[in-house]
Amino acid sequence: MKLVMASEEFCITCKLCELYCVAEHSRSRDLWKAFKRESPRPLPLITVEQDGPLSFGFNCRHCAEPECVFACPSGAMRKHPDGTVRVDESQCIGCWTCVLACPYGAIGRDERGRHHAVKCDLCPGREVPACVANCPNRALITVERETGVQGRTAEEMAS
Repeated sequence: MKLVMASEEFCITCKLCELYCVAEHSRSRDLWKAFKRESPRPLPLITVEQDGPLSFGFNCRHCAEPECVFACPSGAMRKHPDGTVRVDESQCIGCWTCVLACPYGAIGRDERGRHHAVKCDLCPGREVPACVANCPNRALITVERETGVQGRTAEEMAS
C-alpha cells in the first residue's frame, strides 16, 4: 500500500496540495470549476500545518489497526482490502467519535448540510494521489507500507 508522507524541509506552505485535493474530490475534477462553479465545494482531505518556519501537508495515516474504525458506532468508518481507511458518508451519523479517536487528528468534520466525517482516501483510481502529483517542491511523497489488517470491520478486527 502506498502512503503519503510529508518532507517538511521542502514544504513552502503553498497549499497547492489542498487545492488539488479539493479539485480531485469535486464533481468536475477541474481546479477552476471546483472553486468557481461548484457548491458546496468539497473540503480538502489534506491540511497544511504551519508553526513558525515549519510547515507540512498532513493527512490520514491509514493505520494498520485504525482507532477510528474501532470507535465508529455506525460502521461508516471502514478498513478496505487495499489497506485504506475510508468513510462511507451515507452511513456516517456525524457523532464525531472517529475525530476523537484518531491519534493523529487527521479526520475532519463537514458540518455543511448532512454532517459527516471527512478524511484522506488516497484518491482511489489514481496511481499517485492528487496532492503528491501536484506538489511543486516534492514535499509530499508516497512510500510503500504493509497494509496490515485488510478489508475488515471493527467487529472482525476485534475477534
